[in-house]
Amino acid sequence: MKPNALYYGDNLIWLRNHDKFPGESVDLIYLDPPFNSNADYNVIFQEPGGEESQAQLRAFGDTWGWDSEASALALQELSNEKLEAARLIEWIANRGDKSSKSMAAYIGMMATRLLELYRVLKTDGSIYLHCDSTASHYLKMLMDTIFGMDNFRNEIVWKRFNFHADAKRFGRVSDRILFYTKGDNYRFNRLRTDFSEEYIESKFTHYDPDGRRFRLDNLNPPAGRGPVYKYHGVTKAWRFTKDKMLQFEAEGKIYTDSKVPQLKRYLDELEGQAIHDMWIDISPINSQAKERLGYPTQKPLALLERIIQASSSEGNVVLDPFCGCGTALVAAHKLNRKWIGIDITYLSIDLVEQRLIDSFGEVVRTTYSTYGDPQDVKSAQALWEKDAKEFELWAIRLIGARPRPKDGGVDGVLGFIDKDRKVQKIVVQVKGGETLNPGMVRDLIGTVEKEKAAIGLLITLHKPTSGMTELAVHAGVYKSEFWNKSYPRIQVHTIQELLVEGKQFDLPPQVSTLKRAERVREQGRNGKLL
Repeated sequence: MKPNALYYGDNLIWLRNHDKFPGESVDLIYLDPPFNSNADYNVIFQEPGGEESQAQLRAFGDTWGWDSEASALALQELSNEKLEAARLIEWIANRGDKSSKSMAAYIGMMATRLLELYRVLKTDGSIYLHCDSTASHYLKMLMDTIFGMDNFRNEIVWKRFNFHADAKRFGRVSDRILFYTKGDNYRFNRLRTDFSEEYIESKFTHYDPDGRRFRLDNLNPPAGRGPVYKYHGVTKAWRFTKDKMLQFEAEGKIYTDSKVPQLKRYLDELEGQAIHDMWIDISPINSQAKERLGYPTQKPLALLERIIQASSSEGNVVLDPFCGCGTALVAAHKLNRKWIGIDITYLSIDLVEQRLIDSFGEVVRTTYSTYGDPQDVKSAQALWEKDAKEFELWAIRLIGARPRPKDGGVDGVLGFIDKDRKVQKIVVQVKGGETLNPGMVRDLIGTVEKEKAAIGLLITLHKPTSGMTELAVHAGVYKSEFWNKSYPRIQVHTIQELLVEGKQFDLPPQVSTLKRAERVREQGRNGKLL
């Protein structure tokens, strides 16, 4: 079995599958769930020519309703499994504030999942919950309830924005990362990071004649208790024995141009600054960042590398149950850890797989398994009946297309290079219903013309009518001078043909419409081990 795994679907359903997720099987958990900020998140895709699409695809909405069936079921389950968590949620819901019920629903959604995460975490494992100030205080109370107050280790503050102005409050520029363990015997690798330029300039203000930079440190013993002797005319308790002091002096490490001798701390001999719980040295992903993929909640790779290095070792298993665009998975792979990712949207699954390939090359496909996506027409039909949008996202992935909102009838786009190295567009439509008619092909022809596309593709769950096939055949061809070949201008294939029979659309070699991730070449070092 491959060591790594990517799961499509509701993380709660997967986590409750004890065959896939047995108890105490994970070393480190990082989760970055939606923040209940009442925001709809969007992913911006590029058109085949590289320009940004003006439309945006809704990736997920993070507003929960207290009166929903899911919330009621979650509360009932919690009452049986963790009564303290249920009481906390009811207390939040009954506060009477306008946002209290929405917050209670959110905490309920998190509680059911955190109980399962507690189950799968090893006794020496750690969990990092990434959130913001919207719900961090409630989440901490929930984590105290499930993991135990004594297992709280840190509330890490990460400076996410350099500037953010609010009209009637101080700008919110930071996130919170709640660090808990399952017990006292947990793995933790103390890390150091490089000194900041500001720190160096303010502290290392002395230079030797050869240019070595140092700062001064007093030679007082701890609590004033140390060997007493006379040194350079000063009789007092010293930190070191006289022989050790003379050794330091012979090595040029004693500074005597002061009333009391002091120890020289050379910059080039120090390992760096011990990492504390205020992380201001990891830059956010701005609009110009090389690693930026356009995913709205994408976190810097350096942030995940630090967490993984601190709380796991090579070969350990790292789980991200809200894996999004896969930053935690890429960081884990880069640092030689095993990884498991879960996400509820095909959009994320697609992004993660493409990012892994971009980061580590095609060979990475052999290192992981995927679960939950349809493997036959029956399961594709089930997905259509459950969620038409998710079916659409899955269907266009079969041909490597990238999603676009239903703006003018375009569900997905592809691109290819033609004459004068210009990129030509291919538009894709998906139809999952049983009622098919030639008007759908006519609509696709109109969309191709409106979009100035070269080719239009139609993917259907059910067999197209003979009128649809005839109309597609008579829609003409696209003549490519660059590839010296003609391609049918309108093409139609079913899920059965694409998924089961292995048929493909007749197209020129495509170029990606999604921004490529940076190639990862070597193991990262976000911190130095103490």
